[in-house]
Amino acid sequence: MARLRGYLLAGILVTAPITITVYLTYNFLAFVDNNVAHVLPEEWYRALYGHTTIPGVGLIVAILFFVLVGWFATNFLGRFIIHISERILARMPIIRTVYSATKQVFETVMTSQSNAFREVVMFEYPRKGIWSIGFVTGTSEGEVQDLTEQETMNIFLPTTPNPTSGFLLFIPKKDLIFLEMTVEEGIKLVVSGGMIAPEPKKQNKIQKETDEKLLANKQ
Repeated sequence: MARLRGYLLAGILVTAPITITVYLTYNFLAFVDNNVAHVLPEEWYRALYGHTTIPGVGLIVAILFFVLVGWFATNFLGRFIIHISERILARMPIIRTVYSATKQVFETVMTSQSNAFREVVMFEYPRKGIWSIGFVTGTSEGEVQDLTEQETMNIFLPTTPNPTSGFLLFIPKKDLIFLEMTVEEGIKLVVSGGMIAPEPKKQNKIQKETDEKLLANKQ
């Protein structure tokens, strides 16, 4: 009976990720097809594919669209038009705030030279004795740093199981424990609710640093 239960759990562990991945991929392609493929004139679509519905056409159209926009945005005329458009948007009170924030987020995430999340850290939050996992997004600068006496880090505290939402915290560097785990491992830990933990050898170092931090706080 125990062996059968083990086989059952092993089967679920192997099948579930594959099934979920296939399901999400299928639904994503269907969503894109239903909303993007119709951009093509119907006579063009029928001339190319007849009456057959081909999954993924919408995704291909979307990729081609972004490539064309990117090509246009990098030439002289495109840069000029974008510059004029941004100046117009900058004069609109509400729209300029939304546009500026959205642009900065996408530039941070999409730029290849950027590390949106640099390191994984652990710190006491929301009170002493309770520990949270966060991601370093940078070193505090400007007014935030000027008003604090110690070196302060920008920390993104994600929520579980959706790490795309969370809180921005400014924490003194001395109060942070820098973990060995990678950003990917940290995200897995958050999304899984702690069920997918880093390797034991890394956990031992984390425990050691945590004990040292607790001892220092008591002193």
